[in-house]
This record gives sequence, C-alpha cells and structure tokens, in this order.
Amino acid sequence: MTLSRRQREVLHEMGIPVWVRRGPSGAESMASIPRAFSEPLHAPVPSAPAPVISSAASSPPVAELDWEALRTRVASCVACSELAPRRTQTVFGVGDPDADWLFIGEAPGAEEDRCGEPFVGRAGQLLDNMLAALGLGRGENVYIANILKCRPPGNRDPAAAEAAACRPFLDRQIALVAPRVVIALGRVAAQALLDTDVPLGQLRGEDRTYGGIPLVVTYHPAHLLRSSADKAKAWTDLLRARALMLRP
Repeated sequence: MTLSRRQREVLHEMGIPVWVRRGPSGAESMASIPRAFSEPLHAPVPSAPAPVISSAASSPPVAELDWEALRTRVASCVACSELAPRRTQTVFGVGDPDADWLFIGEAPGAEEDRCGEPFVGRAGQLLDNMLAALGLGRGENVYIANILKCRPPGNRDPAAAEAAACRPFLDRQIALVAPRVVIALGRVAAQALLDTDVPLGQLRGEDRTYGGIPLVVTYHPAHLLRSSADKAKAWTDLLRARALMLRP
C-alpha cells in the first residue's frame, strides 16, 4: 500500500511506526502498515447475547393449563429418557371432559401406542362391556386415562420415577374433569394413586379417596380376561363405586 506524506504524518502522530522501503534507484518511498494495526484502534465491545429463557421457565405450570394446553404439553414431554424416544405417540386420555366417572389404568400397551387411545383391543372391549352394564359408555359421563402417557418398553410396569414424572399431568386431568368417583383399574394404578405397595386384594373393598374424591380399587380388564372368576368381584366393585357416587 502506498502512503501519502500526510498519511505517514498521521500514523506518526498516532505512534504507529512506518517502515520505509526504498528502491535501488531511489524511487519514491513505499510504506506499509503492520497487520496488527490494520484493525481499529478500539475494537467494538460485543453486545451481550440475549438471555435464553427455557421453555419450562416461560411456560405456565401444569396445574394452570386448560385441556388444549395440557394435551400439547403431554405430547411434547420428554421427561422419561427411556419412554419418549420409543413411543409412537403419547396416549392422553379419552371421554367426557365433564364426566362423573373417571377410570384410571396403568400405562399404554402396544395397541394403545399405535392408536393413541387408552384401553383398546380385548381389554378395552371388556371395559366397554363393563361400562355398558352400568348404563355408561366412552364419552358418555366417563373419562378414561392412565398413570403413564407413554408405553413402557416390553409392556413392563411403570417405574416409580416415570409415574412421578407423569403425575402432574394426571392430577391436572382429574382437576379438569372433577369426577364424582375415581376407579383405579388394577394393582399398578391403585398402588401409584395410593402411594403404597399393599397387594390389590387388600386395597379392594375399603373406603378410600384421592384428592378428596371417592376412589374404588378393582381389577384391570386384562386380568379379568385371564381370570374370569374375578369378574363377579369386579362387578361388585363397580356397584360400590356407583353407590359412593350417588351418596349425598
């Protein structure tokens, strides 16, 4: 770069050295600026990055969500590292959002994972028959949900940590439905709701509540498909649930 006399004077006043190289014939002086000084004397201060607000911090608590927002939150949940990557979809729940009857099972199976609805297949058909015997049906004063919204691999029982991670979603569903009676279908659901490891046989037939709502423990429909002898006991449980619901 060729510098004029004035440019060299300015650089000299700024304290920037100028190296002069003369040609063999005494031609006009040539000067160059060292690369280190080619940058501005005072580099601009970079602006601070905008704060990143996590979705968890910016989103309202689960306990404040309406139905639509709750369904969206459940569908985007990745809290359980073993469940979220393997699911086809979450299984939110189905039925009347203002139902008097709330049935709670354990976790989705393979068919539920494919369909996105709880209690399908043979166990679901039996549950529908049980509802019909009470004069009820899916979407007719009945809501059906599960302890977990994702299918555990190999249809294993839900882990305690998984049930705990999903509990706020279930509790919000219960609050939104505001049922008059809750029916826990099977050992896993009953033990999770009651926070106990007492066997199912000892949980049946006792006056229990969940969040102030009468709770009745009975057999899971899948168990009844294997043990027909327990169907009469399950019917007794359902009649008891109806009596509790009608109690003033």
